[in-house]
Amino acid sequence: MANITASMVKELRERTGLGMMDCKKALADADGDMEKAIEDLRKASGLKAAKKASRVAAEGVVLTKIDDEGTYGVILEVNSETDFVARDDNFLAFADQALDAAFTNREADVAAILDSGVEEARQALVQKIGENINVRRIGRIALEGDGGIVESYIHNNKIGVLIALQGGDEALARDVAMHIAAVNPMVVRAEDVPEDVLAKESEIYSAQARESGKPEEIIEKMIQGRLRKFIAEVTLLEQPFVKDPDTTISALLKQSDADVISFLRFEVGEGIEKEEEDFAAEVAAQLAG
Repeated sequence: MANITASMVKELRERTGLGMMDCKKALADADGDMEKAIEDLRKASGLKAAKKASRVAAEGVVLTKIDDEGTYGVILEVNSETDFVARDDNFLAFADQALDAAFTNREADVAAILDSGVEEARQALVQKIGENINVRRIGRIALEGDGGIVESYIHNNKIGVLIALQGGDEALARDVAMHIAAVNPMVVRAEDVPEDVLAKESEIYSAQARESGKPEEIIEKMIQGRLRKFIAEVTLLEQPFVKDPDTTISALLKQSDADVISFLRFEVGEGIEKEEEDFAAEVAAQLAG
């Protein structure tokens, strides 16, 4: 019997969209033959789900859930192929089911949530709706100790923010979360900006500055000035508060003797390469053929 590796199971899951255990069993039954396993799965009830799994799912919703104590919360993104399905009651019910599973199990691993029973519901929904449906990612924040608060903000089910504050109250946490949704900071503090990001920006600013023909010491000052401006733009605490641009987030927090511990921001479809369809070109090509 062939040795069924984790990478083989992963490949079959990616190619079919079916559950881990289903893929593992299919590979075992097919003695490790990937194409035969796919054929066998397509003969079974997963046929429609398998066909749809290759289609890009870049629409969907972002949801959050927080416990009654306000010390633990989860955020997740569930994707569909079209915005029409993302507003369907059946899709939203499935998204709520996935959210509840992630919340109850205190689990941020998508595979673990799917294997807890969500995968069967996903496959059933794919066959009912006729679109590829994916639980794309899950994030969680859990506080330890006293004095902290977890809050969230959702904008049109498309952008979600989960935030943890030390001090402050729900209203302040929600205001800062709303700001994060609108402005999309990279990090909380200046020292959190990754070194590779700074190196890349420095390289770009260096090339731009040297085109000026100015002396090296002036060029270095130009580079450092632009880096400071970049860091301020991507750092939450240094950004002007979206509801009051005369006040920075840092100043806003100091008014309540509060600070940001961490945040998570999910936006539907971010990072997914979605093919843009040119229907006019497609029709022209068909006519020309």
